[in-house]
Amino acid sequence: MRTRDGSVLGDMIAGAIGGAIATWAMGEVTTYLYDHEAKPAREAEDRARGGDTAYGAAAQKVARLAGTTLTNADRQRYGTVIHWGMGVGAAALYGALRDRVPGSPLARGLLFGTAVWLLMDEGAVYALGLTPGPTHFPWQTHARGLAGHLVFGAVTDAALAVLPA
Repeated sequence: MRTRDGSVLGDMIAGAIGGAIATWAMGEVTTYLYDHEAKPAREAEDRARGGDTAYGAAAQKVARLAGTTLTNADRQRYGTVIHWGMGVGAAALYGALRDRVPGSPLARGLLFGTAVWLLMDEGAVYALGLTPGPTHFPWQTHARGLAGHLVFGAVTDAALAVLPA
């Protein structure tokens, strides 16, 4: 199967660019959905998270390993860096694999988004102790996360389709 430019590195760079666009789009969609959820669902999620995000908790864990603590502003800032890094990194990997896996591009993009949601939102954040388990959150949290990651996968794939080979 022919790749975009014949090199894995080129495909990864294109994936990273697509991932940056997709991370932004996912944030827009999930913020919109969160802002329009029923108040009881938002409150239940906020209680489960203890007022923090998984990425903010990750930033604090890294800081503790380095022997320091973060202010709330630093926690939020570094959590955002981690979130964007995960999005760009995952999409770079997808860029390397996209043209090497059979199937339609949109289906691959949606499958990619679903896989990231399952691995990260529904698995890793709990396994790493960044959030309580999935059963602590209302169904709206899971649905919003899936919707956001479907957008993430579709936008990543669409960006790869239009970026120069």
